Amino acid sequence: MIRRSTVVLLFLLLAHAGVLASYAKPPRVFLLDGGELQKLKDAKATDATLKAWLAEIDKKATKALKVEIGYVVTKTGLPPSGDKHDYMSQAPYFWRNPDTATGLPYVRRDGERNPEIKNFPDHDQMDKMVVTVEQLALGHYLTGDERYAARAAEILRAWFVQPATKMKPNLEYAQAVPGQNTGRGTGIIESRGLTRVVDAVGLLQGSKAWSDKDQKDIQDWFSSYLDWLIGSKNGKAESNAKNNHGTFYDVQVAGFALFVGRKELAKSTIEAAKKKRIDEQVTPDGKQPLELERTKAMSYSTMNLDGLLSLAKLGESVDVDLWEYKSADGRSIRRAIEFFFPFTGGEKWPYKQIEPFDNESFYRLMRRAARKYKDAAFQKMMSTVPAGGSIAR
Repeated sequence: MIRRSTVVLLFLLLAHAGVLASYAKPPRVFLLDGGELQKLKDAKATDATLKAWLAEIDKKATKALKVEIGYVVTKTGLPPSGDKHDYMSQAPYFWRNPDTATGLPYVRRDGERNPEIKNFPDHDQMDKMVVTVEQLALGHYLTGDERYAARAAEILRAWFVQPATKMKPNLEYAQAVPGQNTGRGTGIIESRGLTRVVDAVGLLQGSKAWSDKDQKDIQDWFSSYLDWLIGSKNGKAESNAKNNHGTFYDVQVAGFALFVGRKELAKSTIEAAKKKRIDEQVTPDGKQPLELERTKAMSYSTMNLDGLLSLAKLGESVDVDLWEYKSADGRSIRRAIEFFFPFTGGEKWPYKQIEPFDNESFYRLMRRAARKYKDAAFQKMMSTVPAGGSIAR
């Protein structure tokens, strides 16, 4: 996967190279930095280190041309609606009940993924679509290769627009628990990757393969999905979630609102996140208590922090500063980073983590944050963080 961290590393290399050239208009992206992408695009012909990284991006995009994409209509099972165009998935941490003959209702085993979820392929197919479109769009923007844009556009039309294959704009049947429900608000976290599709679309604008009609069609889909997120029972439930689910609900609402031109909704969502997310989720000493309760507390603390950093980046588009926000008693994004950091350097983690934790997942967040926190104290922490890794996942 080409991660945001890869682009961040390229930006840092660009700054080191002293490249200042830019184009007339940056791409319309929200989680990526459009201005820096402009500079990166121009730098590819002049800086040897950047050329090597860009060659790897090009290689990934070339491979993405051959990726086969399945769509929601290709699943064998039917959602409760009877319409294969509806997305459906099963809750990953729920298992057959050992105390009943039928196995119903399923019971929760936090952090343990039930392999039965593979019987419902929509989630995996969506993730594959997101990664593939992202790789193709970035490859097109940075190299100008129209093959990448054409394939990305083809996939996007099939997933979001074409009547025969498109997904309906809802997650009504996501993360269902057998014997309990046919879908939950919790399932909305499965569409968080669509915020990356929004940026991919921005990288395609101006290509021969992406028309004004394409832009309108996909914005119409996201507008409908945004309305569902805000107005549905499942969406309202996820909005009220106190942990990473609530954070990524806000990331989606704000990101999609920016994409479809509802700037005031994006701004109010991100402004509210100061108290609704940071104040509620981060303690004055930087802990994230609801994530620490999980059986994979390191993983979920990192995941929620990823969401908070994404909200901070989106806030830059509406003049809301979450990077420097601090409550009266010291709750902040930065404090959450500072709390977690020592545990990547050998300090013993005092909470549960039932599977190995890869420090790189946290280091990627630190590299993103380091572009905002340039003071000596933060840079001292960064001095022990390894340089960015390969583009390869």
